Amino acid sequence: MLEMKNVTKTFDGFKALDDLNMTVPQGCVYGLVGPNGAGKSTAIRHLTGVYRPDRGSITMEGIPIYENTALKARIGYIPDEVFFFPSATMEEMRRFYRDIYPYFDDALFEELYSVFQLPKKGQLRRFSKGMQKQAAFHLTICTRPDVLILDEPVDGLDPVMRRQVWSLILSDVAQRGTTVLISSHNLRELEDICDHVGIMDHGKMLLERSLADMQGNTLKLQMVGDIPQDLEILHESQSGRLKTLVVRGTREAVEAKVQATQPVFYDMLPLSLEEIFIYELGGVNYEVKNILL
Repeated sequence: MLEMKNVTKTFDGFKALDDLNMTVPQGCVYGLVGPNGAGKSTAIRHLTGVYRPDRGSITMEGIPIYENTALKARIGYIPDEVFFFPSATMEEMRRFYRDIYPYFDDALFEELYSVFQLPKKGQLRRFSKGMQKQAAFHLTICTRPDVLILDEPVDGLDPVMRRQVWSLILSDVAQRGTTVLISSHNLRELEDICDHVGIMDHGKMLLERSLADMQGNTLKLQMVGDIPQDLEILHESQSGRLKTLVVRGTREAVEAKVQATQPVFYDMLPLSLEEIFIYELGGVNYEVKNILL
């Protein structure tokens, strides 16, 4: 389990993380989402032991991660902007990774050439952005990590390769119980693969729970009639007599309140992760605005 407790980090007077709490259960696929500047990448750099917090603790299985070489050897990390030595080839990077990660799997490395089909001798700096991302996955998966941390992992990959990468990761989760933390703006993609989600904003954790609970506790209600007074409404709009509400609560609880007002019509629909994200962050304040010049 990965855990951040009351973590605060300030850069030149700017508070990037503000008393942040996060819990990533063992063996889960955790999606970390939030608007640009929310502090997601800063949180990830703490979890990988790159940054030391000003205050708070970051642990893996209850043990502090910072400056812990043994724990870091069990963590695989692919940042948004991947880095390789300027003149390195795949084979040279393999030797480098093998020296750092004690469980590096050479047999798997050879097998993955059939998946990624990357040149063995070409310099990585001459690869396209998509090929460099593939190389990062090729190398990192072979470290056999207990924890895999990914920051915008499939950016630059074509749809077929994106599906291939997710298949490899989920296979590792199923076979080895790997814990995966993914930060991404592609919420539709995260919805298909994650079982836990954390929503960050301004360095804080707004909401953190299983995806099933999150989707089961936020609903879209369409109705014609009087709105119940005690609904927790996140967003409200109206077209003619039809009112559309985004409300927090279970289906059973919301339905009981709506039925008590005897509406002319009502229907309740589940929300996607993308819709939950928008409304949890303030609804209309995060909608696209039309600006006429």
